[in-house]
Amino acid sequence: MPVALLPPVADEISRALAALDVESVCATYRVQNEFIHLDRLFPEAVVAPMVDEVARVRTSINRNYIPRHKKGGSVGYYTLREQAPAVLTLYRSPAFLDFVRGVTGAPVQLCPESDPHACALYYYTEPGDHIGFHYDTSYYKGTRYTVLLGLVERSSSRLVCQLYKDDPAREARELTLATEPGTLVLFHGDKLWHKITPLGENEERVSLTLEYVTDPGMTPVKRFVSNMKDAVAYFGFRSVFGRRGTRRFSDTSRGIGAAGNAGTRRVG
Repeated sequence: MPVALLPPVADEISRALAALDVESVCATYRVQNEFIHLDRLFPEAVVAPMVDEVARVRTSINRNYIPRHKKGGSVGYYTLREQAPAVLTLYRSPAFLDFVRGVTGAPVQLCPESDPHACALYYYTEPGDHIGFHYDTSYYKGTRYTVLLGLVERSSSRLVCQLYKDDPAREARELTLATEPGTLVLFHGDKLWHKITPLGENEERVSLTLEYVTDPGMTPVKRFVSNMKDAVAYFGFRSVFGRRGTRRFSDTSRGIGAAGNAGTRRVG
């Protein structure tokens, strides 16, 4: 059963976004090849309920190891939509969706209910947990945008971003960032080359990712490839291909965020 969303958290999200200089954020996003980093954007009132949910769903972590590429744990959308109301409140927040549309200049919408990557928690809890350089490649017909939000940061692990790697006319620029609680990163999935450096001893890092798309269509072949990648590298075969992964929920169950897919207007 999908969780009920949290109006007090939604109000705090709207308040934090209203305080931003959106014009400046948009300009920086464009100059940085569709990438922006906003340090501690969201306050404790937004972050704390999500950190509680990090602990709540910990028993659902699927750990995976791909030699020379990644090691860590994940909890996908099928679990979060049933046990993480604060996370779902952010993902489906109309104010946040308008913010993403305004910054990207794209008519983004929520991912389909069948996408385990729609929003997910990533747990780096054991020494050496990491993920190597990669793009957030879109298998959708449209463009996919990634939002990364720091929730737990007790580590020397860092998000390393290489800007302009896909633009041979520009010199590459590398940023090394700590994703402190409430810190937000927004980027075009096919443009940012990025990684998470290895975790040290007695450290922990947990981040939330949210995915938005301009066209949720996907060919059967790409759907199969996407599902296999998610099963092997992130959430496990049981989660991706099991009963929970094939269920559909009606828009009426989405609470205050039901409007998320209703429109694809450009904002800002």
